[in-house]
Amino acid sequence: MAATAKYSSSPTLPLLHKVATVTVSSRGIGRTIALHLASLGAKLIINYITNSTLAQETHILNACPGIVDLYQLSIASTTVESFEKTLNVNTKDTFLCIREAVNRLKRGSSGQIVTFSVAVSEDSKVPKPSGVFRTSTIAVEEMTKILANELKGTKITANCVAPGIIATELVLSMANKEMLEIIASESPLLRLGEPKDIVAIIEFLVSDDGEWVNGQVVRLGEP
Repeated sequence: MAATAKYSSSPTLPLLHKVATVTVSSRGIGRTIALHLASLGAKLIINYITNSTLAQETHILNACPGIVDLYQLSIASTTVESFEKTLNVNTKDTFLCIREAVNRLKRGSSGQIVTFSVAVSEDSKVPKPSGVFRTSTIAVEEMTKILANELKGTKITANCVAPGIIATELVLSMANKEMLEIIASESPLLRLGEPKDIVAIIEFLVSDDGEWVNGQVVRLGEP
């Protein structure tokens, strides 16, 4: 199990002596987060836990989503197979990750859980994700809030980050030039969000400075 002593971090390596598990980290937002946490001194477990000893010493969990059928048509046109697949990838997988993390994080020692959703504005001209996809991410938001309450008094925080549309390989492969221009025009900064725009809030939430933020859904880049 993790040592009971509380390590002190350095100004340049604030996550020194911490272990972070980052899921879906081979590309896109997950990869950017993993590289950034490593630059702050954290040891990384990528995608899934294979070493039981190291797994028991995890301090940080970033559960990034694995998107399925992002822009499928209406709920009425969604097949049962697609519904189950989307919820399995986005909701069930997140549940399994945070359940495992909660059972391994040491009570009374600083620990952070960060899940992911998506920011959607009903007034925006940006195409909306499918109803099933949005359902799967809203479930993650509510699960995170409930988890934070269940962990009261343990010094383990749980928060959800919900960015707007980010220019990942997946999004760029799905959207044409016209759609990308619309997305950029609706952004507060009139540009597409990039994975690097997410890492600052992640750094804050998993640092000692962010311990007072708990049970929150932090929306980023929403029009």
